[in-house]
Amino acid sequence: MNQPILSPQAAELWQERQMGALSDRMGIELLELSAERAVARMPVAGNTQPLGLVHGGAYVVIAESLGSFAANVWAAPNGFAVGIEINASHSGSAREGWVTATCTALSLGKTLTVHEIVCTDDAGRRLSTIRITNLIRAKRAE
Repeated sequence: MNQPILSPQAAELWQERQMGALSDRMGIELLELSAERAVARMPVAGNTQPLGLVHGGAYVVIAESLGSFAANVWAAPNGFAVGIEINASHSGSAREGWVTATCTALSLGKTLTVHEIVCTDDAGRRLSTIRITNLIRAKRAE
């Protein structure tokens, strides 16, 4: 995997924690990260349901991984973000290749962030649209 494109704010957070064990297990690769936009891809192989289609939960995992990470970039260095709501509408599914997820900030506020994540197949066809809301919390003094 190539080194992802990181905003200056994201670089320190990336070094500190990466994407996490579940994302690693699913083969998710981060391509770009900032509070405003994040992009990752996930192989179809290994992330399917019994009919051979990408599992709907896999779309949610890549979306929550991106949306939460982008929200944490926004919250850093004095805060952190935790997901409080997520919803997904699946409009298609892939059987092979890669799924690319593009996360775009809809609202970056003092206490809440909202991101929309669009998952597409190798041909650019929209497969799922996910929206995540994160709550911004202040870090406790150590």
